[in-house]
Amino acid sequence: MPGMIKNVLKNFISKSATRPYPIEVRPGFKDARGELTNQMSKCTLCTLCAKKCPTQCITVLRKELTWEVDPFTCVYCGICVDVCPQNCLSHSTEHKKPARTKTKLILKQEKPPAPEEIIKTDEKPVVPEKIDPGHDYH
Repeated sequence: MPGMIKNVLKNFISKSATRPYPIEVRPGFKDARGELTNQMSKCTLCTLCAKKCPTQCITVLRKELTWEVDPFTCVYCGICVDVCPQNCLSHSTEHKKPARTKTKLILKQEKPPAPEEIIKTDEKPVVPEKIDPGHDYH
């Protein structure tokens, strides 16, 4: 019991072991994979990022000229950044701030990409499907 009192008194007068998070935010680490961003001026809407995404959090709609990501589904693995032929996808070093509501990031292009910029793919466009809980995927 006397050892515990010694520790309690020491903790009262010593510096805090943790950071007061909302008030003091730690800066991001170098090469950390934080929020996913897209430079729409460089994007050709080729859908490679959506096809390679393991969580299918990216939706590309060529006709509507939109690129959409659900940050609450994304696992920030970086595969989409690696496969992007235009290098328009990137991760910031800062993580998404806490939020009370779920929102998706929807980006729209001003004009369609030029025909020579479009990458031809033989694969069908990726549309996220519902997962059947009774199906054995292994």
